[in-house]
Amino acid sequence: MSSSYGENLRLTIFGQSHAPAIGMVLEGIPAGEPLDMDMLQLFLRRRAPGQNAHSTARREADVPEFLSGLVGNVTCGAPLTAIIRNTDTRSGDYAALAATPRPGHADYTAEVKYGGRQDHAGGGHFSGRMTAPLCIAGGICLQLLAREGITVAAHILSVAGIRDKGEPDAAVAEKAFPTVDDAQGRAMQEEIAKAKAEGDSVGGVVECVVRGLPAGLGDPMFDGMENRIAAIVFGIPAVKGVEFGSGFAAAAMRGSENNDAYAVTPDGVRTETNHCGGILGGITNGMPLVFRAAVKPTPSIAKPQESVDLSTMRPQTISVGGRHDPCIVPRAVPVLEAAAAIAIYDALLTRRKETNTNGTV
Repeated sequence: MSSSYGENLRLTIFGQSHAPAIGMVLEGIPAGEPLDMDMLQLFLRRRAPGQNAHSTARREADVPEFLSGLVGNVTCGAPLTAIIRNTDTRSGDYAALAATPRPGHADYTAEVKYGGRQDHAGGGHFSGRMTAPLCIAGGICLQLLAREGITVAAHILSVAGIRDKGEPDAAVAEKAFPTVDDAQGRAMQEEIAKAKAEGDSVGGVVECVVRGLPAGLGDPMFDGMENRIAAIVFGIPAVKGVEFGSGFAAAAMRGSENNDAYAVTPDGVRTETNHCGGILGGITNGMPLVFRAAVKPTPSIAKPQESVDLSTMRPQTISVGGRHDPCIVPRAVPVLEAAAAIAIYDALLTRRKETNTNGTV
């Protein structure tokens, strides 16, 4: 089971949704970096469950316990290892699903891959719960990037076809529902509540903007910034698509519309528009890096769905009980920020290594 990511920064995530604990090991963080634990906890709280009507009723404090890698709150060069203890599990809610896979969930593919030996409770290692340790690593990288003048901000771009207005900044992170336009956010919440009342769920799109990046990060072909970011973003359960800049809309444009004209500015060479999303040839060009991730509707819904009983190979109608998000998009916002921060800090470490080796970038 591949649960590791990174080149110079190596992240490994371990645990299962209802195991005693989940956690992460993060290797490659330089020694001597102080970590603000209060800031890290605030970031983790943005993803934590059980805080409002549009998230699961499961309640977890999500307080990380660091087992290695710190002396005081300063990195010491050893791998950073942290766990989050699971305290509010109800594994009995999943007993009926052991032989009947949920449509839209990884239950069936996990059964085929692991021969029934996988942990069914809460989705096991396939659960969105595993994004909590991802956010520990990402929260640390966000602090390190901020010292380089690099910021990462995301917002809900759309839910159930309702679209936000504006670009995200640090103020969005302080909101209970992370949209730029509060009126659009309220309309989204109404659609989420409607789906929940009908025993259903809705999906949406999260947009992430990275500002302050230097030009020159990334490589052509297989180590481009799109590749690096997409690889970790697709590790987030429920993500079904990623696009950069104009994305698929660029396919409907002419070259004269999609090309970003260059200009000389006080900050150096920049582009007048940003259809490329800050990346050309896999390499950052100094403009904001912009990408979006499509998040599918939560598959665990109360509405009756058709499945099969794998023990008898007969049709089975199921209605999923338990505690589930009617829309996972709001809690995915900090997870996208975390994923982007990890990928970008890894790329920064690559650039530093190249500079130290060659003397030039």
